Amino acid sequence: MVAESFNGETKGTCDGRASGRASARPRGRDDPGCGPLIVTEDGALLDDLLRLCAAAGAEPEVAFGVPPAPGSWEGAPLVLVGAADTRRVPGTARRRRGVLLVGRDLDDPDVWRRAVDVGAEHVAFLPDAETWLVDRIADVAEGAGDPALTIGVVGGRGGAGASTLACAMAVTAARSGRRTLLVDADPLGGGLDVLLGAERVGGLRWPDLAESRGRVNSGALEESLPRTHALSVLSWDRGDTVVIPPQAMRSVMGAARRRGGVVVVDLPRRMDEAVAEALAQIDVGLLVVPAELRAVAAAGRVASRMAMVLRDLRVVARGPFGSGLTDETLAELVGLPLAGELPPEPGLPAALDGGEAPGGSGRGPLSGFCSAFLTAALPGGGSVAA
Repeated sequence: MVAESFNGETKGTCDGRASGRASARPRGRDDPGCGPLIVTEDGALLDDLLRLCAAAGAEPEVAFGVPPAPGSWEGAPLVLVGAADTRRVPGTARRRRGVLLVGRDLDDPDVWRRAVDVGAEHVAFLPDAETWLVDRIADVAEGAGDPALTIGVVGGRGGAGASTLACAMAVTAARSGRRTLLVDADPLGGGLDVLLGAERVGGLRWPDLAESRGRVNSGALEESLPRTHALSVLSWDRGDTVVIPPQAMRSVMGAARRRGGVVVVDLPRRMDEAVAEALAQIDVGLLVVPAELRAVAAAGRVASRMAMVLRDLRVVARGPFGSGLTDETLAELVGLPLAGELPPEPGLPAALDGGEAPGGSGRGPLSGFCSAFLTAALPGGGSVAA
């Protein structure tokens, strides 16, 4: 099955089968949106590959029945070679990454030898590998690199301040110039767009995306969302609660992460299949726990459910601290590593009531925590040292 695009229609066009070399210019591997090179003399296979390129929004360069143009083999970000067409690859072509051998005959005993001959990374058999191949081609079309550092934030109890921290984390990341997307995964949370003062900003909300299936185009997704404070926000409208199927959550989260930068997800305390799909794509989770014994007990229950899916979950201890509780003690009682402490910020409620976005001033304990956390997290390419 070919993955669907964001709006239910395929994006981009591909030239039809040519009786020779396609007229596309050779393009550098770092050229954003650059399509793959197809090398084959099998007309039926070419038709299939052109169809998959169209589904992925990529415009390929085609060497049909002739060797690739000079520079094309080296310059294409991805090369698709027909399983019976390896002799079309010039003997002088250097070994490179991103070569895929594509065929149909699972019983072909020579296919693996030919894959070794051309230095192929994978052998893809159609039609079974169509979805996988569309994803690989779409990564090329979208200029996909390293995925975004994805941070999930959840409250240990109701009113813990998780939504405020999630917004502040996103605002802080965007202020540093990083591509940032904020995802509101809690349908009962009131809407992060409201917290950011963007409830009247045009753009799609979750109800518009509830039927998403297959691969969602990351560029189309980001362009369609409300934009505020230099970041994109996926939140809820003011209508009735809409159930987000797990397939839609998986597709949207995958698209959100593909363009790199930072993705922050505000998570509900309950667990369902859609939340599990979101957790599966989160690098590190922050569990906000106020310094209260009842909050510790509630946070322990939340942690036990989240930890079944999310391997890296840490406590953010929120003050004020009393009754002998410290941030380290709080983390120990919950049974998780400590991410850091959020001291009281007396002026924060008034600032939020006055329309200031969480973390918008760049000052105070909330902004300080977010800046320190992101500084520690991002240099390692999304790996947050414990």
